[in-house]
Amino acid sequence: MDKIFSVTELARDLGVTPRTIRFYEDQGLISPQRAGNTRVYTHRDRARMILILRGKQLGFSLRDIKEYLDLYVVDTTQSEQLQHLVKKARERIVQLEAQAQAVKTTLQELKEIERLSLETLAGRGLTAETV
Repeated sequence: MDKIFSVTELARDLGVTPRTIRFYEDQGLISPQRAGNTRVYTHRDRARMILILRGKQLGFSLRDIKEYLDLYVVDTTQSEQLQHLVKKARERIVQLEAQAQAVKTTLQELKEIERLSLETLAGRGLTAETV
C-alpha cells in the first residue's frame, strides 16, 4: 500500500507550508483524497508537488505547469509532455538570456557611474569613504 501523507506531513517533507499545498490544490494542480474531513495525499500527489515546486523554481507559470501535468495524465508515452517541456524550456531560456543581458548592461552602466563619481570625488580631494 502506498504511503499517505497529511497536509502537515507533506509540507514538512517538501519544505513548504501547508498553505502552499492548499494553494496548489485550489489551483487544481493536485487533488488529494479525503479520509472523512481530512485531506490525504498519496505518493502521486507528492510527485506532482515536486514537479510543481521545480517548475516554479525554474520560473514557469502555474498555467504552464498545469498544462505539463495534464499532458502526463493524457499521454502515457509522455511524448506530448516532453515536446511541451522542450517548447516551454526553450521559451524560458530566451527569457532568461534576455534578463541576463539586461543585468549585464545595468552592471556596466553602474560601474561606469561609480568610476565617474569616484573620479569627481578624487578631483575634489575626497574619497567614497568620506561621503
